[in-house]
Amino acid sequence: MSKRGYDGRMMRYGISAWALAVTLAALAGFIDAIGFLRSGGLFVSFMSGNSTRLGVDLLAAGPVARLAALLIASFVAGVVAGSMVGFRWPHRRKGLVLSLVALVVAASAGIETIGGSEIATLVPLAMAMGIVNNVFQRDGDVTIGVTYMTGALVRFGQRLGEALRGGDRWAWLPFLLLWAGLVVGAIAGAFAFARVGAVALWFAAIVAALLAIWGDLLQRTGRDQPRDGR
Repeated sequence: MSKRGYDGRMMRYGISAWALAVTLAALAGFIDAIGFLRSGGLFVSFMSGNSTRLGVDLLAAGPVARLAALLIASFVAGVVAGSMVGFRWPHRRKGLVLSLVALVVAASAGIETIGGSEIATLVPLAMAMGIVNNVFQRDGDVTIGVTYMTGALVRFGQRLGEALRGGDRWAWLPFLLLWAGLVVGAIAGAFAFARVGAVALWFAAIVAALLAIWGDLLQRTGRDQPRDGR
């Protein structure tokens, strides 16, 4: 299916599904902010940024390049793990994928609590951010990405341009809300890190567990489906 086709399916999701997506974006922003501050400038969800850091620092063959590469690999591993869970149990995908996110984030929080290394804390977080991108999926492809906002901003600009040309007046709003959710989550994550450090990840794990219950309820009641029902 074309990108436009998936874009159309994104727009047909109901309010409940979009609310879950925006909340997940906020959770991703919270975790990414903590990961960024814990690592001193790398990301656990924004792999474009890590790829740039990898390229810039690769010639020096320093620890930054190695950590960036490890986080990218961990993120991809998380995507694979989440995809396999979703494929094995498609009718419970949202709840199970988010439960896995909660467990992995809790593992990271536990490692941080007992004084584990920076790498030991960050690798599970990158995996969790890869896993969470399998929550909204259709025909094996992601329909709503909740950790990468460049695409959301592109679609926001495109839909806003269409609105200014007389198209759908509000088609840009969900993409703006996704971006805003991530920013608000990042603000909260930075605040929490300043107060209690990376052990604030326990809060993120609890929220992920609650979202697993919400996601499972949406899927069991069919409210997670696009309005065309396909």
